[in-house]
Amino acid sequence: MDKIAVLIPCYNESKTIEKVVTDFKKVLPEAVIYVYDNNSSDNTAEIAEAAGAIVRKEFQQGKGNVIRRMFREIDAECYLMADGDDTYPAEFAQEMVDKVFERQVDMVVGDRLSSTYFTENKRPFHNMGNVMVKKFINHLFNTKISDIMTGYRAFSYRFVKTFPVLSKGFEIETEMTIHAVDKNMLVENVIIEYRDRPEGSESKLNTYSDGARVLKTIGRLYKNYKPLGFFSWISLIMILVAICFMLPVLVNYVKTGLVGQLPTLIVCGLTVLAALQSFFSGLILSTIVDKNKKDFEMELLRADNELKRLLKDGKQD
Repeated sequence: MDKIAVLIPCYNESKTIEKVVTDFKKVLPEAVIYVYDNNSSDNTAEIAEAAGAIVRKEFQQGKGNVIRRMFREIDAECYLMADGDDTYPAEFAQEMVDKVFERQVDMVVGDRLSSTYFTENKRPFHNMGNVMVKKFINHLFNTKISDIMTGYRAFSYRFVKTFPVLSKGFEIETEMTIHAVDKNMLVENVIIEYRDRPEGSESKLNTYSDGARVLKTIGRLYKNYKPLGFFSWISLIMILVAICFMLPVLVNYVKTGLVGQLPTLIVCGLTVLAALQSFFSGLILSTIVDKNKKDFEMELLRADNELKRLLKDGKQD
């Protein structure tokens, strides 16, 4: 079992991966550096291995798929995740790792948005998207995380071994954040400097398609983690629509004593029934979510016991 595992998912990062591996080896000499190559068409894997990293392959395309593989295969007391594009300075790694060891933090977020991100990043729609996603999640989940989509994070063993990875692509960071907040895990921010990619290195993140996937992920996770709130909003919207269409019918009935738009009245009644059904569905699913949270506490206990066993076995060896 490793004390510190540095996890670097990579896809065509031959221009920067050597520097990234070397920087982290200098800052965290006791760490094991893992580079997971995700079907690169260049010589990323060869360069990383020559620099001293342990290189493994993930053939399912997508950052989420790579992280799923990493979390399953590697056992460590502390995990540090960074990108292979040299945008996250290694000198902040020690502070992030220390929070996991000394304060038992489950997830440390490398906060770019509070420092140099908006001056270094030359893609304005990325800037706007990061701010929008942060506001959405902090409002919907009542939290104060400073950077939702950063790829620079540190994790505890218990977080890694109890986190169900469902996302396949870049929306994985959003999923991590919401999972940690919903399960009442300890999350702290560390302000880091951000530097834009060096010349010749290209981003794999598509502003529009990946942005749409992130927003879809937020909606899906809000439904799954906060079903009462999600279905209450749907119920409220349906009731308001029904009232808007029903009012003219009621006004006409008061004036004439006749129902002149019977189909409209029937549809409005059915819409109200659907709204009530939506609300009670939210209530039922909310009860299930509460039960899942109780079960998750037992999963955390099992993860803690497993870590103690691994550490004990390591000392005996």
